[in-house]
Amino acid sequence: MRPMSDAITGWHAHVYYDPAATRPVAAALRDGIAERFPAAVLGRWHDVPVGPHPTAMYQVAFEPALFPELVPFIALNRAGLTVLVHPETGRQRADHTAHALWMGAVLPLEVSVLPE
Repeated sequence: MRPMSDAITGWHAHVYYDPAATRPVAAALRDGIAERFPAAVLGRWHDVPVGPHPTAMYQVAFEPALFPELVPFIALNRAGLTVLVHPETGRQRADHTAHALWMGAVLPLEVSVLPE
């Protein structure tokens, strides 16, 4: 087994939303993250599927030290949105699948676009 401190260099949270129906909910969560966690990096809005993601989403990138506070904040404030949280270990396919944490529905990712 690899020590976690050596294996995980960062985390991503992918917040999924419907551009026509739940974008305001996703925006409220994003605003809350920005206000409470200024060290988190908020990615662009993607109103169409991008990469392995099957629906609209934005990404939140953060350092491992933020995990104990940021992930519970997302869990309690996601207001029904689906969120994928995964580590950054350098193994993109495994990070999005085997190492993934889901809040809400598990969405089918297009993993063929991710390197092994």
